[in-house]
Amino acid sequence: MASTGDAAPDFTAKLGRDEPEEFTLSDHLDEAPLVLAFFPGAFTPPCTNEMVAFQDDLERFTDAGGTLYGVSADSPFSQNAFREEHGLEFDLISDMDGEIIDAYGLGIDIADLGLYGISNRAVFVVNGDGEITYEWVAEDPTNEPDYDELRGAVENAA
Repeated sequence: MASTGDAAPDFTAKLGRDEPEEFTLSDHLDEAPLVLAFFPGAFTPPCTNEMVAFQDDLERFTDAGGTLYGVSADSPFSQNAFREEHGLEFDLISDMDGEIIDAYGLGIDIADLGLYGISNRAVFVVNGDGEITYEWVAEDPTNEPDYDELRGAVENAA
């Protein structure tokens, strides 16, 4: 699993927008610190709560110098609908093939719900050198991160 002090695994994926476009992590290091918020799936109650909480606090993250991205195995089109429905003003990164989830060591299955190859809930902060400076991985995918602690990590990485 990717950990604090490691080089953040680089990746290229589609952004969840009306017109999906490619996003490569290493091309966005000038926006650092980058907050990569991995979540199991759009339109599920815990994930909606988390992404809406990020939106409600978005100004505090950007004021701290951070750029927020959500990451899930949902299609770009599902992510775009999710963004629109909940008024999310930050981008979501689609990892339908699970390569990013695997690179960060976050893959889980929730067999009771028929969900396989999705991401555990986790947050990584990546600085301008591409180093992970903060990590939080949920012990239970219904848990949410400590948003105050995360904001502090963004401020420290700026």
